[in-house]
Amino acid sequence: MKRNRFFAFWVACMTVMIAFAQGGQNAQWRYIENYKDMAIDQMRRYRIPASITLGQGLLESGAGKSRLATEAHNHFGIKVGMNWTGPYIVMADDRPDDRFRKYRSDDESYEDHSRFLVNGQRYRSLFNLKITDYKGWAHGLKKAGYATNPRYAEMLIGVIERFNLQQFDSYTSGRYHARTRTSAQAQAESDFFRYHIVYRVNKNYMIIANSGDTWESVARETGVSVRKLLKYNERPKGSALRTGDIVYLEKKSKKADKVYKGVPHVVQPGESLYDIAQRYGIRLKYLYTLNALPADYTPQVGDLIWLR
Repeated sequence: MKRNRFFAFWVACMTVMIAFAQGGQNAQWRYIENYKDMAIDQMRRYRIPASITLGQGLLESGAGKSRLATEAHNHFGIKVGMNWTGPYIVMADDRPDDRFRKYRSDDESYEDHSRFLVNGQRYRSLFNLKITDYKGWAHGLKKAGYATNPRYAEMLIGVIERFNLQQFDSYTSGRYHARTRTSAQAQAESDFFRYHIVYRVNKNYMIIANSGDTWESVARETGVSVRKLLKYNERPKGSALRTGDIVYLEKKSKKADKVYKGVPHVVQPGESLYDIAQRYGIRLKYLYTLNALPADYTPQVGDLIWLR
């Protein structure tokens, strides 16, 4: 089945980019939290890298917010075809009345995505690649015609590396292994990583604190000292770690990732400048400098904060 879905894919990618620009990375993190186990299960049964499945799901569904995902549980933009006899919904794509598969659940969508690749003659050579070769898979999907966007492979690889999704391809013994830079972090392979996903943000690694986490417990499990964790996250000694806090494992950067060039953050209700700095992996003092802000600046809803 020829899947010429450039327009729908472009809309989904723009949805993701707008979410990023509005400080909506939380949507991507929530998507990963919600669907990582499905992707890993598919990997174990069909030998499709979990990073590829999650990355495609993020792109194709706009982090689960597209109409296809919300109304049809269709996370991968797969159209009616290949003897599909199930329900469908009609949406404009290549034609104004294109038909897309409709599933009963998200699980069914993930399962059908795997079978679509396994049963597709065009994708057969991909299964000769190593399970950890996400770059080979991304380029192979583009070459096989999964999408018409000429930058599809690069965009997919970019999403995988931005969120460190490749860690799930090394799933063994019930653990998610972080692809970290230091030997101390690489040795931290305890139950900690069952409950903490290590994300990749602005060329840095970070986790989101769970209930019961402390600076001491994070330090013990990651191999990064409490002193360094506090310094990296610009927190004073004695400050409590709260559920949902972003915790960086390395020193933050002076500016945001280049994808945000010319794209400001729009201040949302309740956000502080520190919240914005943490979200994008920028040191707070440089956020002040980038925006020429006075020391007593208080963000107002709707303010534009430049990130690089």
